[in-house]
Amino acid sequence: MAPMKQTLARRFSEVKDRISIAAENAGRDPSDVKLVSVSKTHPAEILREGIDAGISVFGENKVQEGISKILEIGREKAEWHLIGHLQKNKARKAVQNFDVIQTVDSVSIAKRLERICEEEGRTELTVLAQVDLAGESTKSGIAEAELGGLIDCFRSCNHLKFTGLMIIPPFFSDPEKVRPYFKRLRKLRDKLLKQQAFSGNFGELSMGMSQDFETAVEEGATIVRVGTAIFGERQK
Repeated sequence: MAPMKQTLARRFSEVKDRISIAAENAGRDPSDVKLVSVSKTHPAEILREGIDAGISVFGENKVQEGISKILEIGREKAEWHLIGHLQKNKARKAVQNFDVIQTVDSVSIAKRLERICEEEGRTELTVLAQVDLAGESTKSGIAEAELGGLIDCFRSCNHLKFTGLMIIPPFFSDPEKVRPYFKRLRKLRDKLLKQQAFSGNFGELSMGMSQDFETAVEEGATIVRVGTAIFGERQK
């Protein structure tokens, strides 16, 4: 296991260094960027090696897969983010097990999460709104035109803590082609900040993955979701 541990540790360190350089080049404090290590498809033993290497935040796409790792590793050993689409029938399990849900994309799922928090005695659940700025039918996310209704719903919630926006933009091998989506999300966040839409009046920007996280940091990302650059290719 030692060679893998060294490789994972080195990759994690390199990603952190790249985030720091991108942040400093943009005149930002690197500590303002949270790195979510996307561990989907990788087994619990690899996540344990990640924890040994200093990883403290994991992102999982699927509720059930994430829960199996959380139960094996321990909820308290890391911060667990759900970064994949949340189906209504998995909402209770998500509330019971995840620290942050980044992919709330409808009023109906927000209301369901709020109700389940009440039923489960969970006083607070941090959520982000996943926004679809490209109108891609293959991806989840709420349209910008419908975001106001979701924010109104968040304002009425006692348990959901709405802290920011998340995007999965179209895939381009050239990060510069993704930059306009990051800019648009930042401008949308800034507009919502003026409306005091976010809990604590600080708006997170979850954007940027392995192929474009440096561009995202340059455009103001406060959360980046990096998998392959840390863990290597996905396991089947």
